[in-house]
Amino acid sequence: MKQWLCRIRRIENLTPVVYRVVLELPEPLEFEAGQYLQVVMGERDKRPFSIASCPSSTQQLELHIGAAANNPYALEVLNKMRDEQQITIEVPLGQASYRADSARPIILIAGGTGFSYTWSILQAHLRSGSTRPITLYWGARNVEDLYYDAQLRELAAQHEPLHYCPVVENAPAQWHGATGLVHHAVMAEQTDLNEADVYVAGRFEMVRVIRDAFHGQGLPLSQLYGDALAFI
Repeated sequence: MKQWLCRIRRIENLTPVVYRVVLELPEPLEFEAGQYLQVVMGERDKRPFSIASCPSSTQQLELHIGAAANNPYALEVLNKMRDEQQITIEVPLGQASYRADSARPIILIAGGTGFSYTWSILQAHLRSGSTRPITLYWGARNVEDLYYDAQLRELAAQHEPLHYCPVVENAPAQWHGATGLVHHAVMAEQTDLNEADVYVAGRFEMVRVIRDAFHGQGLPLSQLYGDALAFI
């Protein structure tokens, strides 16, 4: 892990409050799918964001930043990027990366912009050519928050090992997918959690509930991955 001064190549809206940020690195970077970086706002102010990129992208890093008006923690980072057109980061960080050498089926669980963590792992898995089943559950409050929904449906149609399950809390009448909380959808479909590798990212409260509920259903904690687990 070291510090890199990166140029801001692109900032674009994915939703009215979620932004796709592309950082241009000063030199090639090697990292693992599922790792994260820290934006250096000050000597004692470093803010973590999951890397959404596949590790095959060595010159650029993609971030998905949820920066609503009531989230100054992320909004300040986004404003600094816009104003200065460069940012200092520390990378790579995190121990909850993709276990390519495992033979177990993969379950990815994302809440909101926690999707960026699972997106990196999903891309790496599909790129590897592995036939291991991989299921992505992406939970959001509203359908509009599933900003890569069309792309994921297309990938699921193209790749037989991939099953994509979007879960919406405030579902409209015409919604035909799962509704409610994302971990409930997982537990309704997955009866053998002990046989899977589970990767999770989202709000700490969500990760805590998933850890306790899944462990109670037989999932060994050694098969549950997520950097938030180190803090709860």
